[in-house]
Order: sequence, then structure tokens, then C-alpha cells
Amino acid sequence: MRENIKDIVSKNVQNIEISGIRKFFNKVAKYPGAISLTLGQPDFNVPEKVKKAMIDAISENKTTYTSNAGIVELRKEISKYLKTQDINYDEDEICITVGGSEGLMDVFTALINPLDKILIPTPAYPAYESCVKLLGGEIVNYKLNEDFSINFEELENLISRENPKSMIVSYPSNPTGAILSKEDADKLHEIIKKNEITVISDEMYSSLCFKDTYFSIAQFEDIKDRVIAVGGFSKMFSMTGLRIGYVCAVEEFMNSIMKVHQYNVSCAPSIVQYGAYEGLKSCMEDVEYMRNEFIKRRDYLYGRLIKIGFEANIPMGAFYMFPSIRKFNMKSEEFCERLLKEAGVAVVPGDAFGPGGEGYMRISYAYSMEQLKEASDRIESFIRSL
Repeated sequence: MRENIKDIVSKNVQNIEISGIRKFFNKVAKYPGAISLTLGQPDFNVPEKVKKAMIDAISENKTTYTSNAGIVELRKEISKYLKTQDINYDEDEICITVGGSEGLMDVFTALINPLDKILIPTPAYPAYESCVKLLGGEIVNYKLNEDFSINFEELENLISRENPKSMIVSYPSNPTGAILSKEDADKLHEIIKKNEITVISDEMYSSLCFKDTYFSIAQFEDIKDRVIAVGGFSKMFSMTGLRIGYVCAVEEFMNSIMKVHQYNVSCAPSIVQYGAYEGLKSCMEDVEYMRNEFIKRRDYLYGRLIKIGFEANIPMGAFYMFPSIRKFNMKSEEFCERLLKEAGVAVVPGDAFGPGGEGYMRISYAYSMEQLKEASDRIESFIRSL
């Protein structure tokens, strides 16, 4: 084995670590009988009509390359769907990607030069920081309030002091389940309007907003040339392993994003595009059913955690809860290690989501009610034993 392989590997790659989410998920195998509440994987099957559309696509030999941007039928249907959320992009402003992850990486690659400063919330989905590090950008964290809303005073100070090129906004949020309120959307709109900053809005969980009205920074037409939205179907139709997402941006941005996408993957998998197209046309009732089931699970888990003695905000979107563990006088890594070893419950330490996540743990309630009940019983016994 060559001794100098590490020296040959990119320094940017060496500077990132395996996801803390996957790290704890992988540990579960060592503990037979443990319950894992680690992954954002809905426990619902892909809707039957989506499955049939993919099978039909194979039978009809729709297995060749599509256009780089994706089949026009799907892009038109995404455009129609987004309009129901008051977000306006036409089919030529939409590119179908291999999951939201590829979409995010395409956008970051199209925007970031080495040493460009990028504002990233903390806590937040860990891929944002890793993507920026891979590209040689500089991370500037902006802290959130106790309810995980944006701290606008700090945000404005950071923009003034650091002169960042771009910022990430992520609502509904992984890991906190927070959503963007109308008041905060309006405040953010004003900040973007008066500053030369491009916003990357991760809206992967937009279909799982538990409020009747959905608010997004992508809804403001007068800053459309400063916003890039990323979405997808992994959570919407429980298609996590099928890898299908999309990016929305004005033409000037899209031309550059398409270059990255084209040389990276050529196009998203053809048969999955036809599945997502059928999902948007025919399966919104399935989405509503899942959403209502997640609300029931959220209410159960929140009630149990509060009764056990945790402090937590009630999530208003996605399927994660982010309770505080500060009162137990342990770092999040130690708390979650002990919870797994002593109680057989795997959750994700809050510090996996950046410095702002220390003192919390993330629980995914994308699991059955039976698993949530058993896990809650085990957590309660563990807390009593401390």
C-alpha cells in the first residue's frame, strides 16, 4: 500500500468528515434490538401509481438519456405544483437533478469561488458546510433564536461585517422542524433586497409544512434574481432511494447550474422522472395522508418528551424533533452514546448539525407509532436512571 496516499487526496476532501447522521445510524448494527430514530426516511411505501409509472416507463423503453434539464412534462408539472405555493418558475427555469443533494452541489459549484464567504445557519443539515468546504469556500455561521427562527439582528451584523456572497435558508428545517413565518419571510425579503447576496433556499420538506399556508423566500418576485430554490420528491413521495430532485433559478443562474449538472450526471434517471411526474398528477392525496400521519406522530412524541421532562419546540414541518438535553449536563455526543448503549435507542447528537446544535438531539419521527411508543418508553426509563 502506498504510504503517501493521504498526501495525494484533496485537502478539501480531507477537511470534511462522514455525516454524523450516518455515523449514528451505522452504530445501531452493534446493538441488537436497538430502535433507530436516526434517518429521514419515511416508513411509507412509494405510492402505487408512482411505482406503476416507473414500471411502465421501463416496459415502454423510456430508459434512454433525457434532456439535461429533464423531461419537459415533469418540469411543467413542477411549475404547476410550485404555483400552488405562490412560487413562480416556468419549465425552462427548472432542472431535474439526482436528488436534492445533487441539486445543492450543482448550485454551490456554480456559485462558489475559493474563499467566498457563505452564510449557513446553525444548527442545519450538515451537507451545506461539507459542500462549501469541498469547494474551498469559507463558512460563516449565523445563529438561530431559541425557537430556531432567524436572529435578524445577528444576520444583519454578519452581512455588514463579512460581506458574504450567498446564504442558505432551510425551511421547513432539518433538524429542527421549524418553518418560516410570514413575518420572518418579509424581514428576510427586505434584507436581501438591500444587500448584494444570493439566497439558496432548501425546500425539500415544503410538502410537509403543518400550517395551512406555506411561506418561502422564493415567493417574492422582486428578488427572483437573487434566489435559487432546491426541492425534490424524496420526502414528498417517500422516494429517498430513487434520487430525484430539482433546482429552480432564473435563466442567468440556470445556464451555469446546467453546466455543472450536465458534466456531473448528464440527466436524472429517466424512469424515476416519469414516476415523479405521475406522483404530482395523481398522488397528492397520498402526500396529504402522510402529512396527517406525521402530525399524529409529532403530537404523540412531543407529549411524551414533555412529560418525561425534556424542553422542546413543537415542530411545524418536516418530521424531526430537536429537544434540548442541556439540563442533563452532558455533551450531545455523550448523551446519545449512552442512550444507545443503555436504552437501545439511536438518535443523532445535535452537534452533528453544527456548533448551534450542541445541547440538543435530533429524533426522526418518520417511523411507525409502535416504534415511537417503545422508544419513548426506553427514553423515559433512561432518564429516570440518570
